[in-house]
Amino acid sequence: MSKDQKLKLIWDFHGPDAEITAKHHAVHLREFLNKNTLSLDISGSEKLSNTHAIAFMVVTKAEMPPVRDALKPHRGQLYED
Repeated sequence: MSKDQKLKLIWDFHGPDAEITAKHHAVHLREFLNKNTLSLDISGSEKLSNTHAIAFMVVTKAEMPPVRDALKPHRGQLYED
């Protein structure tokens, strides 16, 4: 895995308000991106089902450890454009 490889950090939300909560969390991720100098500017939310939604942000492998430690995502995966 190269330092330039992109990782998608994911926060899962479950229940009837999952989509609303994920959208709200994505606002805070955007604020974090605006305050910190990261090389990528990719974040958002996705509805996966009626009771499961995610908020996410994409970082490089090199940037992942401090972002992970600060924001504590639930999981991560490789990100491909």
